[in-house]
Amino acid sequence: MSTKNKILDAAEVLFADKGFNGTSLREITSQAEVNLAAVNYHFGSKKELIKAVMSRYMNELAPLLESALGELCIDEAKPSLIEVFSAFIEPLLHLNTFKNNGTSTFLQLLGRGYTDSQGFLRWFLTTQYPNVFDNFTAAVHKAYPELSAEEMFWRLHFTMGTIVFTMSSSDALIDIALNDFDREVDIAGVIKQVIPYVAAGVAAPIVR
Repeated sequence: MSTKNKILDAAEVLFADKGFNGTSLREITSQAEVNLAAVNYHFGSKKELIKAVMSRYMNELAPLLESALGELCIDEAKPSLIEVFSAFIEPLLHLNTFKNNGTSTFLQLLGRGYTDSQGFLRWFLTTQYPNVFDNFTAAVHKAYPELSAEEMFWRLHFTMGTIVFTMSSSDALIDIALNDFDREVDIAGVIKQVIPYVAAGVAAPIVR
């Protein structure tokens, strides 16, 4: 394995577990068994390392997500919001074929980008992968055209908060489902549970 990939693998595990703010470069170099100079050589800074970690996943996810959401936009039929959010399922689960436990790791990393106040990361994702966000907002608008841009902002912000909280505690939720309800649920099951909830929230009546 290359030094660069060793650093990326160590960083993503630590970032997902401890957060971007809570992980030091020294911890990453220790986990990867490399020196700090290697991190500086390959990435230049912690911010660039964070971007590189996210890009590995987004480069896999973005084309699939763009396509799934784009089909909803060009289809003559009006999609439901459940259909819009369900378009995320297969692309997200594909990440498990890209890396072991990739879906859960990516969603935890995405959540860290919000809870750790990594504003630069949100800017990076929206500018580096604009078609994902454009196709998503277009699909939501097609499903619920009465939503204004401001109302869509708030509802999608609350949606992201719900998803971030759910995915950051997905291991606990899987344990609860098994212990309290005798039901085995994996990460795909957690995603499928949250979709009707967030879709109903975005579809709520407009309050003036």
